[in-house]
Order: sequence, then C-alpha cells, then structure tokens
Amino acid sequence: MKKKIVNILMLLVISLMTFSCSEDEVVMEPSLEVTPITMQGTWKLAELNGEQVPEDFYIYVIFDRKGNFEMYQKHDSMYPRYITGTYSIEKDSHYGYILSGEYDYENGDWNNKYIVTDLLQSGSMVWTVKDGDEVSKYVRVDEVPEEIVEAAKVDEEQ
Repeated sequence: MKKKIVNILMLLVISLMTFSCSEDEVVMEPSLEVTPITMQGTWKLAELNGEQVPEDFYIYVIFDRKGNFEMYQKHDSMYPRYITGTYSIEKDSHYGYILSGEYDYENGDWNNKYIVTDLLQSGSMVWTVKDGDEVSKYVRVDEVPEEIVEAAKVDEEQ
C-alpha cells in the first residue's frame, strides 16, 4: 500500500512539473478592419523588408477619413518632398484589404497597390506590395516632426 501511495505521489509530482514547464500563452492582438476610420492619423515608415530604415530615409503619411492623404518623404531623392492625393481601400476576397492611391495635380497613380495586414489598435500596420515582395511596417505617430515639415516647405518654394 505504501508503495502505491509513493507511486501515485511521484506520478502527481511529475505531471505537475510537466504542466508547469509549458510555455506561457502568447496573446495575439486582433487585427482591425482596414477602413478610412481605422487608418486615419499620422504614420511613419519604421521597417522596410524587416530592416530599420536609415535616419535620412523617411516616409510619413497622414490619412484622413475622407480618402485624402498627405505625404512627407525623402527616399528617392536627396531632397524632402511634400505630396498630396487621394487613397482608396478595396476588400478583395483573395488578398484582403488593398490600399491604392492617386497623386494630386495629375501626377498619376501610386506605383504599387498594397495589401494591408496587421492593422493593430496599438499602432502599427504592414503593407505588402501586391505584385511584388517589398514589405513595409508603419507605426502610428503623433505628428510629422516640424523640421521635416519645414524642410519640405523650403523645397516646394524653390
């Protein structure tokens, strides 16, 4: 009888140790529906293809609820640029949410359409080029830094 009790206690201790060693459960934040309301605000490019972007390379995009955007960027030229236009969001049954845009002043469409995923309440979203492999992570920020706004204005005046 004593041997049975010892065996049961050993079995109980082993099971407790096994279950107590399991990894903590990771709670995933649910992704929001991609709409002008959930995208409204100021966003900064934080990562490009999993790498942090260099300090002198930036894109800030401000989306409003009416489908307009303002963009401050310095990535494809040595001077900062301020660009405006309109954007639209389409829900595709295969790809999910697709973001596209058109620049003001008849400057044409965006070069790419983007599949938007992982739009999180905590303030980040991921854009993947629809017909490519470039992946960009944007994070929500309070505002575009004043020195960037001023630099873009100076460039517009020239």
